[in-house]
Amino acid sequence: MSKQQQLQQQEKSNWSILLGAAFLMATSAIGPGFLTQTTVFTEQLAASFGFVILVSILLDIGAQTNIWRILVVAEKRAQDIANLVFPGLGYVLAALIVLGGIAFNIGNIGGAGLGANVIFGIDPVTGAIISAVIAIAIFLVKEAGLLMDKFTQIMGFVMIALTLFVVFKASPPVGEAVIKTFAPDTIDMLAIVTLVGGTVGGYITFAGGHRLLDAGIKGVDAVPQVTKSSVSAIGIASIMRIFLFLAALGVVAQGLPIDPENPPASVFQQAAGNIGYRLFGVVMWAAAITSVVGAAYTSVSFIRTFHPMIAKYDKAIIVGFILLSTGIFTTIGKPVKMLILAGALNGLILPVALSVMLIAAYKKSIVGDYRHPIWMTIAGIIVVILMAFMGAYTLINQLPALF
Repeated sequence: MSKQQQLQQQEKSNWSILLGAAFLMATSAIGPGFLTQTTVFTEQLAASFGFVILVSILLDIGAQTNIWRILVVAEKRAQDIANLVFPGLGYVLAALIVLGGIAFNIGNIGGAGLGANVIFGIDPVTGAIISAVIAIAIFLVKEAGLLMDKFTQIMGFVMIALTLFVVFKASPPVGEAVIKTFAPDTIDMLAIVTLVGGTVGGYITFAGGHRLLDAGIKGVDAVPQVTKSSVSAIGIASIMRIFLFLAALGVVAQGLPIDPENPPASVFQQAAGNIGYRLFGVVMWAAAITSVVGAAYTSVSFIRTFHPMIAKYDKAIIVGFILLSTGIFTTIGKPVKMLILAGALNGLILPVALSVMLIAAYKKSIVGDYRHPIWMTIAGIIVVILMAFMGAYTLINQLPALF
């Protein structure tokens, strides 16, 4: 093989990894909560929800491009960077990520069970167990990273294609949606922060960044590729968000009722009948199973560097992570208090983690001679302030519910 052919093969391999990282992050974001939250906000804000999506996309890009860029330039995972910025902070960040990952994976497992129930008519608990086995199988193969990349890409395309079909069936007022995206009737700040937290909050934004490091994509030379990958990830999640918004808007515009017990299922069924309901099952299962994979992989990646034994047996720990989440779901259901606490803490993970990354970007001991663009720093600071304020507000208001 000639040197040129080797370079072409390496470039092709790198592109596959970059695309895989983008889909891992995007499909981690597109979980059961993503589907429900998008539908509910569309019902509340109608076409003006387009403005919320637009602003949240800009904030998502501001957060994610900063984090991914600094991870690959420092060539270290987030917890190690945090420990270098402030000793011990990396352990706190890892604890928050793992706690949130376990709690939300309980919901993801439940969502996979619900999806299997809609598709095949089997008991949701049985569906959840089967889904967990499939997720575990991905991590047990020799090339687990490559299989994870391919699986999330396929499931991502399936979700987007099926939701687009429902958009056509729902016949939404696209013109009104475009106008209200730039000139909304109302501006809902809570909705904006909820969307940002649901897209790049908690473990989600680190899913693709840590995947790139594991695949050997690192260093200043990789910055242009990584930037494209990080923006692509937000783009993939946003396309799904926009399609789901349009599908729900079509149903709302026709004055059709949306079932509060299962809003996204109601949208699919109202737009496309029983076929739509079955399609919802496929979308829900795909959204949930990819989120299970993303949450397990990323949560364990936050503790891998703390001890050589963790790194050596990381696949076994990932399997244990999925089994623990599945066990809790199948035995005691969704532990409400744990989910409430994890949700409140999750709102604080992004501003803490992003603040650490921005500080690290200006430490030569971490990034060497790399110079971080000032506009990216300003964009990151805006996201930190907004998310810190709303995260603290959420935590203060939700803590009393635990007692």
